[in-house]
Amino acid sequence: MAGLRKAARGKRRWIGVRISSRETSRESCEEILGRLLEGLHWRLYDHYIESDGSVGAIVRVPLNDCEAATSRINSDEGCCTITRSGKIKLVRERLGIGKKGLT
Repeated sequence: MAGLRKAARGKRRWIGVRISSRETSRESCEEILGRLLEGLHWRLYDHYIESDGSVGAIVRVPLNDCEAATSRINSDEGCCTITRSGKIKLVRERLGIGKKGLT
């Protein structure tokens, strides 16, 4: 059976996030984002450590939840959004990361 066509899948946005936390593991990043984005549909795609010790991440959210997710992330003192786009490739380029070297 064939999968859904592109138009039938839901639209989504990719959000580049920076988290200043002592915990740098993927699990702790998911825990922080899970607390902030509770009730929204989201998924952590990329996780990486910045040179200054902060954690970078790329999160996928549905288009309808994008504004709510962005405001919730920015409302937390230790988190901020860097960029967002409809294409993960553009978010990765803007953050200066590639597919390799991600956890």
